[in-house]
Amino acid sequence: MTLTQRTSHRNPDEFPTVQLFVLAIVRLAEPIALTSIFPYAWALIKRFQVGDEDDASFYAGLLISAFSLAEALMGMYWGGLSDRVGRKPVLLLGCVGTMFSMVMVGFAENLWVALIGRALGGLLNGNIGVIQTMVGELVTKPEHEPRAYSIMPFVWSIGTIIGPMIGGLFADPHESYPHLFPTGSLFQRFPYLLPNLICAAMLLVSIVLGYFLLEETHPDMQPRVLLPDDTFLSENTPLMETSDAMKRPAVDLRRDENYGTMRSRDAGPSSTTWTAKDSEEKQQPINIFSKRILAVTLSLCIFTYHSMTFDHLLPIFFEDDRAPLTLALTNSTSPFYSPGGLGLSLQAVGVIMAVQGVIALFMQAVVFPLMAERVGVYRLFVYVTVLHPVVYLIVPWLLYVPEGVLYPAIYACLAVRNFFSILLYPLLLILIKEATPSSTVLGRVNGLAASAGAACRMVAPPVAGYLYAVGKRMDCTALAWYGSAVVAVVGAAQCFAVERRREDKGKGAVDVEE
Repeated sequence: MTLTQRTSHRNPDEFPTVQLFVLAIVRLAEPIALTSIFPYAWALIKRFQVGDEDDASFYAGLLISAFSLAEALMGMYWGGLSDRVGRKPVLLLGCVGTMFSMVMVGFAENLWVALIGRALGGLLNGNIGVIQTMVGELVTKPEHEPRAYSIMPFVWSIGTIIGPMIGGLFADPHESYPHLFPTGSLFQRFPYLLPNLICAAMLLVSIVLGYFLLEETHPDMQPRVLLPDDTFLSENTPLMETSDAMKRPAVDLRRDENYGTMRSRDAGPSSTTWTAKDSEEKQQPINIFSKRILAVTLSLCIFTYHSMTFDHLLPIFFEDDRAPLTLALTNSTSPFYSPGGLGLSLQAVGVIMAVQGVIALFMQAVVFPLMAERVGVYRLFVYVTVLHPVVYLIVPWLLYVPEGVLYPAIYACLAVRNFFSILLYPLLLILIKEATPSSTVLGRVNGLAASAGAACRMVAPPVAGYLYAVGKRMDCTALAWYGSAVVAVVGAAQCFAVERRREDKGKGAVDVEE
């Protein structure tokens, strides 16, 4: 008797182009949804009239960080659940939670409803860790890793183009497009509903595509392509591949050392990065809190913190009232004198952030693969981490740039920032996978990293917003940027605690190093 089931016939040695493309489509809607609030979060808080106007940056940070707080609390749970029930259902549930979160924020009439909506999306969302896990399971050759691990940050960059553009162009449509959204319309009462509805619709499309096109990547939950003709079928015969042996006469697959395993990193050039485990070894507990994993996770946390402060501070700094240039130049001898921001409109900020996404795309698609191949993963990780503080030191000096060359100066700063941040994130993902001792705990390790990163994203916006509010009262809005630079300096020192794998020392730049 023959039992056939539809599944992919993908060669594990080939680059998984199709499935990574489908996963990228599912992934795309989330960064659009999460970043669309950045241009108008400050204006939204002002509309809610919470506290003093100078404190709006702090409360905007709380609103943004509510999602990350909830995500940090649940990240490891969703990662562990994906190890038990599969990656695909957890991923789709995260998209559903984010979709409902967007709608709730759009209809919010006070800060508390908006906070609950953002927190709900974070509680139901474990997608960062799950997606990292799925990429790791799809990619079986180390030489494919730089290209594969650059795809999801590349997709994130696309989302950072579209998301802020949606938030900036469609926020308060009654004010921006009165002929299309007249007085008395729903969007006058809820001025920030339209961008949230657009993002929710995109999430719905990604859910449908993911449900029908995305394949499960969990190694023990993939359907069999074809069971042999002599397969003995009973009510206990598994239709899904598990760590249990198939019931076949004369052959005990549980004794086959290759059954249910991943190839050893020592098995040759086409091997994966995980050590082979037989069925008995899989039952032994594996420590996911090893020194190597914790060191890379800490690097990820530090980077996530100061990168999130940049994303939060940038629109506030751009939209804040600008002091006269003559006044700024008079006091330019003091590096701590930096009154206000650049005085740009909300729509202009949306366009600038979209251009930033284009810059990030170029860095992701062109610069990162080239640098990773020529420099090597570990060395490139050290270089970009050590030089990262420069990003936060140059932004406050935009206050002294004449308006005629302001936009070129802004884009130059964004190019420097994206060169470092876009290169660093996929490097950290590769190092996390390389530090994971077994594929059986990859979901939990990525869940741990996602939770830790989310915790830092939770802390970063309110702290940066508070420093900006304090600095504004002192005519020193650069205080917040300097605070981020200090954290980046700590990250530069800590990166040397990430160990380089001994057997990789002296290898070519294309090898993955630790």
